[in-house]
Amino acid sequence: MAGGVCQASKWRRAATVATGNGGASAVGRLPALPSVTCPEDSPAGSAVRTLWSKAAAGVCSGPGLPARAAAAPAAMAQARGVNSLRFNQDQSCFCCAMESGVRIFNVEPLMEKGHLDAEQVGSVVLVEMLHRSNLLAIVGGGGNPKFSDLSVLIWDDAREGKDAKDKLVLEFTFTKPVLAVRMRHDKIVIVLRSRIYVFSFPENPTKLFEFDTRDNPKGLCDLCPSLEKQLLVFPGHKCGSLQLVDLGSAKPGTSSAPFTINAHQSEVACAALGPGGALVASASRKGTLIRLFDTHSRAKVVELRRGTDPATLYCLAFSPDAAFLCASSDKGTVHVFALRDTRLNRRSALARVGKVGPVLGPYVESQWSLASFTVPAEAACVCAFGRGGRSPCSVVAVCVDGTFHKYVFTPDGNCNREAFDVYLDICDDDDF
Repeated sequence: MAGGVCQASKWRRAATVATGNGGASAVGRLPALPSVTCPEDSPAGSAVRTLWSKAAAGVCSGPGLPARAAAAPAAMAQARGVNSLRFNQDQSCFCCAMESGVRIFNVEPLMEKGHLDAEQVGSVVLVEMLHRSNLLAIVGGGGNPKFSDLSVLIWDDAREGKDAKDKLVLEFTFTKPVLAVRMRHDKIVIVLRSRIYVFSFPENPTKLFEFDTRDNPKGLCDLCPSLEKQLLVFPGHKCGSLQLVDLGSAKPGTSSAPFTINAHQSEVACAALGPGGALVASASRKGTLIRLFDTHSRAKVVELRRGTDPATLYCLAFSPDAAFLCASSDKGTVHVFALRDTRLNRRSALARVGKVGPVLGPYVESQWSLASFTVPAEAACVCAFGRGGRSPCSVVAVCVDGTFHKYVFTPDGNCNREAFDVYLDICDDDDF
């Protein structure tokens, strides 16, 4: 396909996202929605419309784009023009928002499945996949933007045509920069610095919920993709707290989360929901401890120790069966913890000594990772578990310096590198 876009069938599983009749794209069939203009201080400062109009040309009006809060640590803006990285919902693909556009990679085997070049979308700061479907959510920004960071654009790769105006089918516009986007098969969540919006999606998108949050400069938020549980987690109003909302049972139009978990004493820096929504993991800005909570009872299930020195956590990720958790940080180490059988996790040697004082007690009782491996410390990375369904298990780490790392680990803590590559040097469908 011309313009640098791969055939949609290359990175879609089988069919386009469809509702109702036939296999046509649901987004492609949306009627034109009226544009809504809201004042800057309006809590409802958002609009959704189809992109058949002049806006589809991708030209931003005004003298320049507003400054955008960082969606990731400063290291994410480094080497080779990668602005952010995201795995899709089942961790089988990852997408790169880049100064040169968007690139999409399959994980196992590692190969490029598609890309959008700068001529089509300009520089991009955020991109989110909807499983392996034809739909992408894109937020512009960076050094050479074609689209504003005030908007989320929906790209439908199943639509015919070569130009952006043919592929961009929806635009969600706000009065403040967009810091994160999360999608599931029936909803899209858009995160601003102090507010979160939830829309029905992709058929006839309408605003369902609006939540105020504590100042959230990193756009922290996670959305459970499970069909059974529609959980959303984001920072609460109190320092160190998390808010949990079950979007399936909450009444549309409500503005406050019904459940709060007091997870940490300092600000929350990272949070992730388990694949089935039963667990939520979080870490504070200190980055030494990771705590897991039951989302139903809100009780703490286990406390895991990443290390003793403060660190900035980049990523928390559950294995598909929620038996393990991995974490990456600016220390350049990816840690793997056991959740189903916590006896596999390492303990401090002092734990064998017996009873200790109240100062050392929490440290001695901590559970340390059962396995770990290193990646370049200067390059931020996201991590995920392999989906081969075989033993030993595998973890992949994708770094902003363009490197791809795959390690296998065993329950007894052995961890060995299985693969290394530079994903940015891989061409379309170049086998791993």
